[in-house]
Amino acid sequence: SFFQAYNCSNILIEGVTFQNSPFWTINPEFCDNVTITGITISNPHSPNTDGINPSSCKNVHISNCHISVGDDCITIKSGRDEDGRKYGRPTENVTITNCTMLSGHGGVVIGSEMSGGIKKITISNCVFDGTDRGIRIKSARGRGGVVEDIRVDNIVMNSIKEEAVILDLFYDKSNAVEPVSERTPIFRNIHISNVTASNVKKAGTLRGIAEMPVQNISFSNININAQEGFTVNTVKNFEFHDVKVNTTIGSSFEIENSSNFILDNVATDNPIQKVPVIKLKNASNGMISNNFTMFPTSIFIQAEGNQTQNIVLKNNVFTNVTTVVKKELDLNKKAVIE
Repeated sequence: SFFQAYNCSNILIEGVTFQNSPFWTINPEFCDNVTITGITISNPHSPNTDGINPSSCKNVHISNCHISVGDDCITIKSGRDEDGRKYGRPTENVTITNCTMLSGHGGVVIGSEMSGGIKKITISNCVFDGTDRGIRIKSARGRGGVVEDIRVDNIVMNSIKEEAVILDLFYDKSNAVEPVSERTPIFRNIHISNVTASNVKKAGTLRGIAEMPVQNISFSNININAQEGFTVNTVKNFEFHDVKVNTTIGSSFEIENSSNFILDNVATDNPIQKVPVIKLKNASNGMISNNFTMFPTSIFIQAEGNQTQNIVLKNNVFTNVTTVVKKELDLNKKAVIE
């Protein structure tokens, strides 16, 4: 690392420029009361040159920074696998605000080394322009640890090469279901609001694992122009409020193997012929409410899967919709309550 503080307290890094780092640029580990403000980091073309990587730190304040790197701009970590669980030192009480991120794999990233836990994080008033992803939270079976109590607010994104937002417990692509244990990673209590994103490949991906769905997630006041919309798979207790996703390919919202959800005032300004705005597959216990289609829409909801049930439609105005619910053959006749 270019600059590493280990087991230190009361650190201030202010008003300096870091350039051409050989590896991670700023990496405080096991530190308390870290303030990083008004700095510039420039490593845009070299691999593994993360910008700011606090790991197992407490009380971290990052503000007014300009970052362009060859890996993640800001990454929050807390140790990897058994070693991280042994120390059990979470990264907690972190504020990130008033930063601009240009080149980088992710704007603000949590994980995948999160075995000690990561909690009480706020990310606000930032611009991501040209990063591969915007907000990325990633982990995998074997990591363990809990990521919880995360707030993201007031973010503008442009020219994002992959997802604007991704929460992914399949980072290592392992398909072998395990019993829940200390090896099981957990994502919960994550809330994202007031995001504007344009020229994005995919609005978002939320993907849990069978033994541990991603839990208690909300999106509020979101406006995204993307090629593809949101994909939600293996998630429990999630809500979309006042979310507009304009796509050029596929549905704005695809929900599969998930339960306990609310889609409230969700929309697209660009309905695609014969493509549903909302696609449900084996989704249960959901309310779709307060929706008004401003533009002619051929299909609003497509529902399929014999596990789809208790989908309630309430307070919607579908005067511009040809088919409100397209029901596939494997759908139970009573699955959707209109």
